[in-house]
Amino acid sequence: MAEPMPRLGRKTGIGAAIAALILLSIGFLGWQYAVQGTDQSLTAGMKLGTDFTLVDHNGAPVTQAAFEGRPTLLYFGFTRCPEVCPTTLYEMAGWLDALGEEGRELQAFFISVDPERDTPEIMKGYSEAFTDRVIGITGDPDEIARVVAAWHVYAAKVPTEDGDYTMDHTASVFLIDRDGVFKGTIAYGESAETAMAKLRRLAGTSG
Repeated sequence: MAEPMPRLGRKTGIGAAIAALILLSIGFLGWQYAVQGTDQSLTAGMKLGTDFTLVDHNGAPVTQAAFEGRPTLLYFGFTRCPEVCPTTLYEMAGWLDALGEEGRELQAFFISVDPERDTPEIMKGYSEAFTDRVIGITGDPDEIARVVAAWHVYAAKVPTEDGDYTMDHTASVFLIDRDGVFKGTIAYGESAETAMAKLRRLAGTSG
């Protein structure tokens, strides 16, 4: 004779609810990190990055030293991105334009997380369609992977139904001071007012 099914008591119900809440929280944090780039382990003052040799969209060599000497905006994405990347580059162009003389010292880089398809020529045409203030960076996939990991960036291929692929990736803009030290991020979808305030602090022009 089969054993009767156990009855779910109040404690079991509470336990199930707590477990569901934990799973929901984990799922949200995973989404937040992947989409918004809010890695909870990152704090202002950290020295991120690693030595690397890549190329800019003009074919010139680029190293980690490019992120030092001037306040820097650093963004990771790819040219076939359907929405997040074009939106972010459009906003970056708007921020830099709106800052005018206040932002003259700021420099900006767009590092491809899809170097197999993003050649320097493609990066140049894509970046310059938004602004001449953002320099595209690409190169050897293994070298790109090292840079992505060193900046705590999430990037992963996602197969599509047609046999191709797209990329999931961190969508925040990294803010780096003149010494190459990480100062914070501008999250995807953050208000223009907040973004501009952060950039003025980075540039050293805020009161």
